[in-house]
Amino acid sequence: MKLILLELNEINFDFVRKYIRSGEKLPGFTKLLEGNFIHTNSEEKYEYLEPWIQWVSVHTGKSYKDHKIFRLGDIVSSSEKQIFETLEEEGITVGAVSPMNARNNLKKPSYFIPDPWTKTSNDGSLISRFIHQSISQAVNDNAKSKLTKKTIFYFVMSMLIAIPLKKLFRLSFYALSCFKYKYRKALFLDTVIFGVHQYLFKKKNPDFSTLFLNGGAHIQHHYFFNSKIYKDSENKNPNWYLEGEVDPLLDMLRCYDKMITELLSTDNVEILVATGLSQKPYDRTKFYYRLENHKKFLKHLGISYKEVLPRMTRDFLIKFGSSTDAEKAHRQLKSLKINDKVNMFNHIDNRGKELFVTLTYPNEILNTDFVRISDGKKMILKDQVVFVAIKNGMHQAEGFAYFSDGIKNFAPSDGDHVKEIYFSILKFFGITVQ
Repeated sequence: MKLILLELNEINFDFVRKYIRSGEKLPGFTKLLEGNFIHTNSEEKYEYLEPWIQWVSVHTGKSYKDHKIFRLGDIVSSSEKQIFETLEEEGITVGAVSPMNARNNLKKPSYFIPDPWTKTSNDGSLISRFIHQSISQAVNDNAKSKLTKKTIFYFVMSMLIAIPLKKLFRLSFYALSCFKYKYRKALFLDTVIFGVHQYLFKKKNPDFSTLFLNGGAHIQHHYFFNSKIYKDSENKNPNWYLEGEVDPLLDMLRCYDKMITELLSTDNVEILVATGLSQKPYDRTKFYYRLENHKKFLKHLGISYKEVLPRMTRDFLIKFGSSTDAEKAHRQLKSLKINDKVNMFNHIDNRGKELFVTLTYPNEILNTDFVRISDGKKMILKDQVVFVAIKNGMHQAEGFAYFSDGIKNFAPSDGDHVKEIYFSILKFFGITVQ
């Protein structure tokens, strides 16, 4: 009895259906939609519709009001027991590749590669160290589109170890296409992660394995308006953003379809696919920027801190030596206004000795835009940030899930909270649910 949980983050299967109905051949997705396929639900308030909240619900069997994990990376300071430890305690071997907002508390994992944002240990193996460090740098510096020599080396070594020569040859050509189509970098990373998972699963043969893929969520957030399925005369991406005829969503679905087809053809393994929540097209134009160098920016402001940790896209966490330092920095960051008019950071979560900060300014940043720093001088903002994207997709509570024949009898009812997937997994392994 083996089970693979594919965490296909935020994918909108309603759009998948539309592509298939338009004539696109997506055999893997078609099998999911024609099988035991359900809709899931999550939180009611929009502020709680974040993947790092929903995946904690999947991993703990609790909704947000019970697990209270609100920020990405916060699971490391939580005492909530996760599905991984629960299964291990019952003698079930566990492997995990990039599970979002999950900590490694396993005593003897078959493998454990953390997500790029959560500070928890990997399993210590060579390939896990290589892929964890390289993915973390590639994802957290994504806006710069730069990979260090060390990251490239780790990537190449991971690929040589994990990916068959035939696939490696095709993947190399795909990597070259990333220079023309920047969005493909996310798909390239997911393809490498998938290859690593397949290698580790076949080598270690755990009873339960989970794989988290985020490239599709990234592409929906940034390129929904370029989908040939999406028709809206008002919401369009400018030509400088991406050529009008290019459809990154279709490209992403074709990429994922190959992975799904491979998983479904795996002998003696049941497959559970879940999205956590999903996205729908955004209703206005909103620009996303990220600090280019968080340490350099804080130095310009004269802020004293112990550590700064970049999180997803616009977010970062600052750790301080005292709550006094944190409060002083809080006031300073809160007072920063672009062109003396609009707040740069509207969301600042003060946690005593930590600040969780989001760069919320929604407009295009021009060469003349500035903020005033500690000595009252103007600092040109364009020099401190990198453009990430024009927001195209927004979160919605609806998610989707597929259960293969061997686990379908334990599937939640259509419309249940996504936390119920946790109990489906326990029931599949014959574990009594209390």
